[in-house]
Formats: sequence, C-alpha cells, structure tokens
Amino acid sequence: MIRRIFRGAAVAVALILAGCSVPEIPDVTYFRLPPATPFPHAEKPLSLLPIEVDTFNADGVYSEQALICALDGNSGALRTYHYQLWSDPPTHALQTRLVAALRESGIANLVTDRLPASTSALRIHGTIRHFERVGDGKSFKAVVAIEVRVEQDEGEPVFEQEFRAEEAAADGTLNATVAAFGAAVDKVFAAFYRDLVALEGDAHAR
Repeated sequence: MIRRIFRGAAVAVALILAGCSVPEIPDVTYFRLPPATPFPHAEKPLSLLPIEVDTFNADGVYSEQALICALDGNSGALRTYHYQLWSDPPTHALQTRLVAALRESGIANLVTDRLPASTSALRIHGTIRHFERVGDGKSFKAVVAIEVRVEQDEGEPVFEQEFRAEEAAADGTLNATVAAFGAAVDKVFAAFYRDLVALEGDAHAR
C-alpha cells in the first residue's frame, strides 16, 4: 500500500515538472543570397576612372538584419521575423554583391569598396527603398527597389535613378523567397549596369 502511494506521488511530481518545463526556443536561421548572375563582360574597360561602391543606405527596418514581411503590399505595414535573419545586413551584402559583379565585368581596371577622398573616381551610392517579402500566406514574392546615384569626384550626380523588380517565390518556404530575392536583386543590378555602360559609352563619345 505504502509503495503504491509513493509510486503515485512520484508520477504526480513528474507531471507537475513536465508542465512547468521551459518551452523550446526556436533556432535562429541565417540566410544569404544565392550566387549572383554575372554581368555581360566588357571587351575593354569602359571607365578610365576607378569605381568605388559605397555601403548602401537604408532607413528604419531596412537597415536591420531581420527578414521583412508585408502581408499586403499596399497596406504599408511591415513586420520583421524574430528568428529569420540575413547573414549580412542587406546594406553591406548588396554593396559586396555589386562590387564583385562590376569587378568581374571588366568595366573598369579597379572596382573597390573604398578609395581615398582625394582620388578621382566614379562613386556609386545605393539606397534601399524596398526589400521585403510580400504575400498572402499562400504565395509570396520578393520586392526590391534601390535608388542608385553615380557621382564623379564627390561632385554633382551624373546619374540618379530608382530601379525596382519583383520575383515570385517558387513555393511558400523562406528558402524559396531568398532565392527570389537574389533574382530580383540581379534584375535591379542588371538594369543599372546597362545604364552605366551607356553612360560610360556616351562619355567616351564626347
């Protein structure tokens, strides 16, 4: 009888402890953009000046590391995921991506992320206007908008334009959305590259 009582008490204590256990904390997942699509390669450098790509600017949540979601693209309400982060803030990741793409294209003899202020150069400044996942819970797309300004020697801008692209995700997973972000960014950068090539072509013609 006593043994039965002790056994019942042990079971009760185990149930109480199980009920008071701390819930499992979700794992933090870090995402990075897929490899970039290369630009068309220039047969010879189109810019006689070195090119400097500055760290991108962004306001508010766009400067943070968390992935951003908008349940309605027209509502203006943005939310951030608590445990789903970019491995590198987009302001830095996009700078690195553009530097690498321009460098591999051969558009200039030198493409870098830092030059002395006294060096004569084309300086590219980007500002992130949109960088969010938009969806209704079933289907999603990546929306990317970047304003790009090109200056020569920190002077008046010789080029300034906003580029925007949207790319549908293959499915509802975040991995699919991250792939869509990569495709949308590549579309934006490809459009800018075409304009930059045209800009440099006009400069050589003058």
